[in-house]
Amino acid sequence: MRLFAILALALPLVAQAGDASNGQAVAGQICIACHGTDGNSPLPENPILAGQHEAYLLKQLHNYKSGTRENAIMAAIVAGLSDQDMRDVSAFYASQSPAGLAATDKDLAALGQRLFRGGDIEKGVAACSGCHSPNGAGIPKQYPRIASQHATYTAGQLKAFRSGQRANDENEMMRMVASRLSDQEIAALAEYLSGLR
Repeated sequence: MRLFAILALALPLVAQAGDASNGQAVAGQICIACHGTDGNSPLPENPILAGQHEAYLLKQLHNYKSGTRENAIMAAIVAGLSDQDMRDVSAFYASQSPAGLAATDKDLAALGQRLFRGGDIEKGVAACSGCHSPNGAGIPKQYPRIASQHATYTAGQLKAFRSGQRANDENEMMRMVASRLSDQEIAALAEYLSGLR
């Protein structure tokens, strides 16, 4: 009897799991133009979704749909997606591998590495590696993977957090950290993260 009770509780979770095969089909029809065939966006303004945590991707899609995260293009795209579509797309992109980028400005990347690994005690900026892990892979269900991301996209998101335009960070941590970063520090972090693996 106890086993049946446990299975009954687990069934809704199984039914809600994302199906990467279906997600590939949905992504191939809707997401490909901006995010590429496998989530490695060729456009530096758009995020690389390949290898991102499934739970994080799903949260972002829900945030776009609810308006918690504002972006007119994404809001229009997710409006027609069911919850299962969003789960499937998230599962698909999470199953892909990021192609890997490279930092191009050695000095800027060195400043970014110092901030990422050690933060800035005087400014009250915590080390990014504390939440996003030393290799930038993030912590599933808590913090996203930020390694091997387009520098243009990363800088844009940090500036959006800094201005308050992006406010879908649960505990306001990103807004607090970004508010203490200069444009040069944001550029440095973005440069370093683009080459981090």
